[in-house]
Amino acid sequence: MRSSLILAALILLIATVAPTPAAAQAAFPKLNEVTPDTGKVGDVLTVAGENLEASTVKALFLTDGKTDYKTEITEQTATTIKFKIPADVKPGRFSLMILTAGNDPKLIEQPVKVTVE
Repeated sequence: MRSSLILAALILLIATVAPTPAAAQAAFPKLNEVTPDTGKVGDVLTVAGENLEASTVKALFLTDGKTDYKTEITEQTATTIKFKIPADVKPGRFSLMILTAGNDPKLIEQPVKVTVE
């Protein structure tokens, strides 16, 4: 009887402390749009989204699927990142890709595009 009570208490404790899948995904960064969506080397663009603070997003890249160009982040909040188009990028259409922060960083290509003239 006592071991059943301890087991029930342990299960209840784990259920209340363990993060749910929705809670684990709540802090996942997501890019929604970039304005303007066209720019030249050195221009500063603004990307809007969710969970974009520095504790979640470590770096932002332009990628064409073959080459990744690290941008300079000039401002960063929970909902926006302002970044500068890097000097070494060639003209073309690029996806934005984030490098997550934390113990297990990941590169995640986003469905947001930028055209560099």
